[in-house]
Amino acid sequence: MTQLAARLRAIPSWQITLAFALFVLGFLVAAQFASEAPRVRYTTQERGPLVETALGLQAQQDALKAEILELRRRIGELEAQAPGAAAELRQLYADLESARLAAGLLAVSGPGVAFRLEDADQAGADTEGLVSARDVRVVVEELWLAGAEAIAVNGERVTVSSAVLDIGGSILVNSAYLAPPYTISAIGPPDLYERMSRSVAFVEFFNARVERHGLGLGVAELETVDLPAFAGTVNLRFGQPAESPAAGS
Repeated sequence: MTQLAARLRAIPSWQITLAFALFVLGFLVAAQFASEAPRVRYTTQERGPLVETALGLQAQQDALKAEILELRRRIGELEAQAPGAAAELRQLYADLESARLAAGLLAVSGPGVAFRLEDADQAGADTEGLVSARDVRVVVEELWLAGAEAIAVNGERVTVSSAVLDIGGSILVNSAYLAPPYTISAIGPPDLYERMSRSVAFVEFFNARVERHGLGLGVAELETVDLPAFAGTVNLRFGQPAESPAAGS
């Protein structure tokens, strides 16, 4: 035992330190390999479904491209049939463009106004000092009644199918969660704000929410307001055309 202790004391300290460092390094490398093995297996297992999904999406895209080309070919045939057919197609295109414009499916630009709704400075725990979906709805409704042709809330286009709802501390418009402050932009006639300011409902809203509870309300009349197109779906899932009384009789 004495001889073993003497031999250990004879070993230089740097060799002991190096051996210990190599031992720790080997342990870390082994642990790394052990953690990499499941990751490699997981990646290999997931590769097949991902490839299948990518191929399926590519096939759908190819089918849509083929359908677009076929529709273009048919339109070309109709346009080549006779001058009357081309004129009918142009009218159909014009009607389609008007319908898309009325439905909010096209980006628009023009003169208008922009309202900015903000929470009260000292709102705190008083929820009455927070901007609600009802406040936004009131401004939007009054803009429609004043003659606005297009409206957006924080860049989210408002259409006849849009819903403005309270969701927690934010407001849901269409399928977008919006946070305050809320900018309500509208395109309409030059006297849009003047018409709106004469509305009894808007004056009552101003007195109750801005004057009484301290909501921030700013307005600017602008020469140019740019509104994006509606990005949601317009397809009906449960509705269908109803037979008119005249047709039934």
